[in-house]
Amino acid sequence: MNGIKEYAEGLAKRAKDIVYEVAGKGTNDKNAALIAMAESINDHRSYIIDVNKKDLEFAEASGKNAAYLERLMLNDKRIDGMIQAIRDIAALPDPVGSGNMLSRRPNGLKIMKVRVPIGVVMMVYESRPNVTSDAAALTLKSGNTVILRGGKEAVNSNQAIANSIREALEHTGFPRDAVQLVDRTEHEIVNELLKLDKYIDVVIPRGGEGLIRAVVEASRIPVIKHDKGVCHVFIDQSADKAKAEAITVNAKVQRPSVCNAIESLLIHKDYPHAASVVKALVKNKVEVRIDRKSMKAVEGLPAGLKDATEDDWYTEYLDYIISVKMVRDVDDAIDHINTYGSHHSDSIVSEDYGNVQRFLDRVDSAAVYANASTRFTDGGVFGLGAEVGISTQKLHVRGPMGLEGLTTEKWVIYGDGQIRE
Repeated sequence: MNGIKEYAEGLAKRAKDIVYEVAGKGTNDKNAALIAMAESINDHRSYIIDVNKKDLEFAEASGKNAAYLERLMLNDKRIDGMIQAIRDIAALPDPVGSGNMLSRRPNGLKIMKVRVPIGVVMMVYESRPNVTSDAAALTLKSGNTVILRGGKEAVNSNQAIANSIREALEHTGFPRDAVQLVDRTEHEIVNELLKLDKYIDVVIPRGGEGLIRAVVEASRIPVIKHDKGVCHVFIDQSADKAKAEAITVNAKVQRPSVCNAIESLLIHKDYPHAASVVKALVKNKVEVRIDRKSMKAVEGLPAGLKDATEDDWYTEYLDYIISVKMVRDVDDAIDHINTYGSHHSDSIVSEDYGNVQRFLDRVDSAAVYANASTRFTDGGVFGLGAEVGISTQKLHVRGPMGLEGLTTEKWVIYGDGQIRE
């Protein structure tokens, strides 16, 4: 296997060997390192964009679709976004060491609970190279070390970004190996890393359904899942026409290749402007797949719409495709979302306060919206600086995962000679 086991163990052991050194760094030192990382990426901007072009050419030659290429592509605007995200993280409060006095016991013990780094974090992700800088910045600020494994199609971009970051760490007194990138593309390396629970404390997979399932099934290490985004907009009977169209189009079209874009649209059976919403989607070059049975009475629909199948309700298209269905009422919409959705982000458009509150209370998703686009589910938008992903599970962290999600808790007890009798 060409030393795959040794290579994986070397990465994991180096990360573990320095984990307490990194955890012990103060806020000012971590922030200085983050600013240096941002400046280094800016200094290497042209090189990063040039090598990204190689990745794009390889991905296109491999038959990747337009949505995939859009996620992979880096330009000046996206480099600016990466740099700003790092600076935003530097400006955020440090979660490490924060805590609360929970109680003073009758025997005089003072008991606190404080936040501490998790330790060694492993990130497995696919085509978006900006995840490399986001994950490195968040793990560093939260006092962790990180092993990054991006997709093979982005290997050149990820290496260029990671090398810029490691150079900055060295210049600011941090060990380079606080951020390590798996720079080999053999799939077996991931499987070897997933066995190393002696060194690695948590694994965060971020990508498609197949990647998530493979990591969960192979890992001996606790996994925080950042699963697919089968997101919905539900247009209620009372919805304002302009709001409904603007929110639906934005949630689907503004950037269809990301996990917080909607894949299904649900419309109340008595909403009078259903055809207008569908036409707005078609006008924006969206392929609309309709539930023919529920929408047979809707007049004015564009010609040539495809029929939706049962599989469509489960599908994350990540493309200009959407499935559409009429539902009886808000409860029918809630049932559909909880059955077919991925518990990511879902929105109701309604002027009925009771229905809005019922939707927000009963839809079992990480982020629920009233009269707003699902595209806002994002660590930067939520004030987290950036995110390592959007968790769709319920334990430890849910939704956009930022600095606090990369820490755990420690009980600290102050005494004065107390013993238990």
